[in-house]
Amino acid sequence: MGSVQRAMRLLESVAEHEHGAPAKQLARETGLALPTAYHLLRTLVHEGYLRRDKGLFFLGEAAERLSSSGAEQKRRSTVVEALAHWRDLIGVPVYYAQYRNGEIEVLCVSDSPGNPAVEEWADFRETGHAHAIGQCLLAQLDDEARRDHLDRYPVQSITPYTVRDGHSLLRRLERTARMEVVTERQEYALGTVCAAIPITLGNAAATMAISMPAHQADRLLAATQQLQEEIGRLTGTLAISISI
Repeated sequence: MGSVQRAMRLLESVAEHEHGAPAKQLARETGLALPTAYHLLRTLVHEGYLRRDKGLFFLGEAAERLSSSGAEQKRRSTVVEALAHWRDLIGVPVYYAQYRNGEIEVLCVSDSPGNPAVEEWADFRETGHAHAIGQCLLAQLDDEARRDHLDRYPVQSITPYTVRDGHSLLRRLERTARMEVVTERQEYALGTVCAAIPITLGNAAATMAISMPAHQADRLLAATQQLQEEIGRLTGTLAISISI
């Protein structure tokens, strides 16, 4: 345990020196005897946590991977916490999704026993034409990307309320402004209504969405507006975090 603690102190010390530091300086800053510091530094270099260049020590690839992973986890945690807060505040399941590499990806869902998320009874990626999340993401794409998606995942009616064909869907999407809220009522799942709010994320298509039972449909507009206001309050934080 003592060796681990001393090695961690050395890593922390190296991280504070953007342009590297020699062993003597690191030993002095960490309060380690020079032979001990040398031994631990050689071990850390061997394991890839540090690298040595012209007598100076820098963070290695292994340490940078840990740092990158930690930053990603922190960003994801920010999104998870925000969705959980909105779930409890508004009393509905909240979803976060992106269109990445030609696919609809639901990256995070926050629900509760009293307000469960919609059951994915038909693959979300293949039925983007039927649910608010997919329609919102497709509306943000250019015409070529949109048609490519529908060529790979043709429109099919999965409930009596689903859009009937690709031409009808394309006309609907063309009438939808790129950053306009999208709502759907029982098009994906009978007894469920949904709304999806487009999110600005550079050139990427992203959305936050909510769902609720059809018998509560009169709440949908107010709940959507409340979520929009909440997203607006956290825009600065989420602009970085939602790239998970």
